Amino acid sequence: QVQLVESGGGLVQAGGSLRLSCAASGRTFSSAAMGWFRQAPGKERAFVAAIRWSTSDTYYADSVKGRFTISGDAAENTVYLQMNSLKPEDSAVYYCAAWRIGYLYDPRSYEYWGQGTQVTVSS
Repeated sequence: QVQLVESGGGLVQAGGSLRLSCAASGRTFSSAAMGWFRQAPGKERAFVAAIRWSTSDTYYADSVKGRFTISGDAAENTVYLQMNSLKPEDSAVYYCAAWRIGYLYDPRSYEYWGQGTQVTVSS
């Protein structure tokens, strides 16, 4: 069984920063890409960022470009999300996920998911 565990969420004022971490445990697995998604109350789970290990290419939702940075270590199956200049609309539960097949921005393309970590940005 593969487990992804997120950490680093919390309460922060608008304009502040948080760094989310996601670590994999359990049986050995490899994924060509990892992603971050978020889900606010009453809304669908939305793509935030992804990283493709083979090329180190990164991808971002338009709403976070220039503010968030995804990084990580493929060998350790660890991925981070540095979030700067946070806004109240960034408040959500953030999930990391291991990609399997398909479009990187589509949550259906991901095989394993973490339990989520809450990020709350106060105005």
